[in-house]
Amino acid sequence: MIFNKLVLAIGLVLALEGCIIALAPTYLEKILKVLLKSTIDNRRIIGLSGLALGTFLIWLSVKII
Repeated sequence: MIFNKLVLAIGLVLALEGCIIALAPTYLEKILKVLLKSTIDNRRIIGLSGLALGTFLIWLSVKII
C-alpha cells in the first residue's frame, strides 16, 4: 500500500513536470534563467520551500484518506 502511494506520487510529479515542459517551454526557460541569476542561498530556500509544501500536501492527503 505504501509502495503504491510512492509510485503514485512519483508519477504525479513526473506528469506535472512533463506538462510544464510540454505546454510552456519558453516560460520554463525564463524561470531557469532567473534561477541561474539568483544566489545559491536563494535557490536553496526555494528548494526547501517546495519540499516543505510538498511534504505538507502529502501529509494532508494521508490524513484525509
